[in-house]
Amino acid sequence: MTIVGIDQLDVTGKTVLVRSDLNVPLKDVDGVQTITDDGRIVASVPTIKALISKGAKVVVLAHLGRPKGAPEAKYSLAPAAARLSELLGQPVTLAPTTSGAQAAEVVSALTDGQVAMLENVRFDARETSKVASEREELANEWAQLGDVFVSDGFGVVHRAQASVTELAKALPHAAGLLVESEIKVFRKVLGDPERPYAVVLGGSKVSDKLGVIENLLNSVDRLIVGGGMAYTFLAALGHSVGKSLLEKDQIETVKGLIERAKSTGVDLVLPVDFVVADDFAPDANTQIVAADSIPDDWEGLDIGPKTRELFISKLADAKTVVWNGPLGVFEMAAFANGTRAIAEALTKLDAFTVIGGGDSAAAVRLLGIDEAGFSHISTGGGASLEFLEGKTLPGIAVLEDN
Repeated sequence: MTIVGIDQLDVTGKTVLVRSDLNVPLKDVDGVQTITDDGRIVASVPTIKALISKGAKVVVLAHLGRPKGAPEAKYSLAPAAARLSELLGQPVTLAPTTSGAQAAEVVSALTDGQVAMLENVRFDARETSKVASEREELANEWAQLGDVFVSDGFGVVHRAQASVTELAKALPHAAGLLVESEIKVFRKVLGDPERPYAVVLGGSKVSDKLGVIENLLNSVDRLIVGGGMAYTFLAALGHSVGKSLLEKDQIETVKGLIERAKSTGVDLVLPVDFVVADDFAPDANTQIVAADSIPDDWEGLDIGPKTRELFISKLADAKTVVWNGPLGVFEMAAFANGTRAIAEALTKLDAFTVIGGGDSAAAVRLLGIDEAGFSHISTGGGASLEFLEGKTLPGIAVLEDN
């Protein structure tokens, strides 16, 4: 089904409620909550600019962190509102509340082309309630404030929440530029990828990505596995993995995936060597060992140089590549080389390259890789994973109902 985009909306003089994803990492610097990665805020700007250029009054709804359904100062959207104001080049007024009279007062004061933001939607327990009627109640309160709803927070479209699903049901709605582009990209890689089609999966737990692997085995030409999840694959092949991350309860399942890859002709590529350490620390002693020779008291924290070469060679002729999950503990410089090597290799390919959000996107920025070198960097880790699993995402399904 088709989804309405903002270019099809008449928003002049109207109040538009925009669900953005501003869930950015913060760090306390001398008592001040400071944004350490503003990627999601930057990604929200095009839709907001497009709406205000049409003369809309824009009200941004978003969450930050995991408050327990009540206001918590450390989860205030104040830093996000300040950064968004800088990026837009105009003030963004932050309402002191999520809903109610004070929020309504801020919204009613807007004139055409101005922007306001409501306080963290998760300060209200109804936002994430499992009871649909409670979510509807909150959405209806928000609907009284505006004329149109625009969904632009891809990082939350895999959740049934008041500001994502119920608000779309309460008002005429459309997909923002960000959500529209994300849908287009993932439908392309799932439905009509140019081949050879390779997927690189990393991250810590294979259990988080079982559904993704099972679905991808129906469509990919090559599945390249690294990161912490690789050790469970090695254990399934009968290798000792020392103190490396291992999900013993998944070994039998992984054995089945390995057999299925063989039977379907998918080239399953596993590491052949690792950088191992005697402690999980940036200054630990390290050595490079073969994948079947990890010492008992050591743990693998990054792929080794031969694996880097192998992975890069397996990507060389690919025309579509999706990468989700780092290949080592990239936050520590000693164990970032594998992730960096693959990221840099992807920027040099003549291919459609997609970074699947979450830690992969964070790694790209932390390691200083030029983001322009990738075809698409997703803003939603969990949402992109569920898309790759072939699941129906409630926040997208509701937009198809026009």
